[in-house]
Amino acid sequence: MTLMEHLRELRGRLFKASLGVVVGFVVGIFLLAKPVLKALNEPYCNLMASNMVKDHGKLPPGYICPLQVLGPTDYFVLQMKVALWVGLIVAAPIWLYQLWAFIAPGLHRHERRWAYAFVGAAAPLFATGAFLAFFVVTKGLEFLLSFTPSNVSTNLEVTRYVDFITNLMLLFGVALEFPLVVVLFNVAGLASAQRLLSWWRVAVFLFFAFSAVATPTPDPFGMTALAMVLSALYFAAVGFAFLNDRRRDRRRRDEFGDVGDDEISPIDDDWEPIQASAPVNASTTVDGPTPVARPQPLDSRFDDYT
Repeated sequence: MTLMEHLRELRGRLFKASLGVVVGFVVGIFLLAKPVLKALNEPYCNLMASNMVKDHGKLPPGYICPLQVLGPTDYFVLQMKVALWVGLIVAAPIWLYQLWAFIAPGLHRHERRWAYAFVGAAAPLFATGAFLAFFVVTKGLEFLLSFTPSNVSTNLEVTRYVDFITNLMLLFGVALEFPLVVVLFNVAGLASAQRLLSWWRVAVFLFFAFSAVATPTPDPFGMTALAMVLSALYFAAVGFAFLNDRRRDRRRRDEFGDVGDDEISPIDDDWEPIQASAPVNASTTVDGPTPVARPQPLDSRFDDYT
């Protein structure tokens, strides 16, 4: 395909992917935006309700979760934003297929196989990170709000609160994709399993440092949970790297024997002596060129008809 043909195909793929996202957005805004917002608000609302029961023995009649909006369009914009996120998730099979259909013709068979494996592992890892972030927010809010004195009322602004949770879920989901980068380094031959294992102290330290910065609460529970999950996934990736290196060494041994990458292949010494060749006869002389006849004049070679 020419460059223009590739661009036309890309335009068609993007148009189909955009249609899928629009359909998912419509589904999200009419069916899923309100339930998702309710689920995101539950940690704060349940915590405030439990505090109310603890202070007064029961919930007052007509109790409403104390969330606030500061502008007349803030909640509408928030619903649009949540519906867009839901639309991207609902339409993920469509736009991922369009992306794959554009990239797959340029990949080899083994590259396609690895791509299937990476995509299949990336989705559950991202979902696990998002769930872990939701758990951290649930426990972290309880810790942070425990410092609020009784004469101070806590009313969070709903837009900032939902943005805080969604950004944290996105951050944790992307963080749990790090083991795939480690596996990619090993598959590409950039780092062996032994080298990856030798970096475990630095990796664990970086995981705890990243968790201390990424988690919004100062308590050690959220930081430790994220750091332990990242460390466990790193060692799981190192274990995969050991299996991959063993498979690669077995294939190399079957093809090249027990010769290492830095060793010289053995040379077979069972050679036969070369016998003397027969004498070469003297070459014969070449006859000289024969003289070329002088061409006849033009008027003597043609008659009146030719």
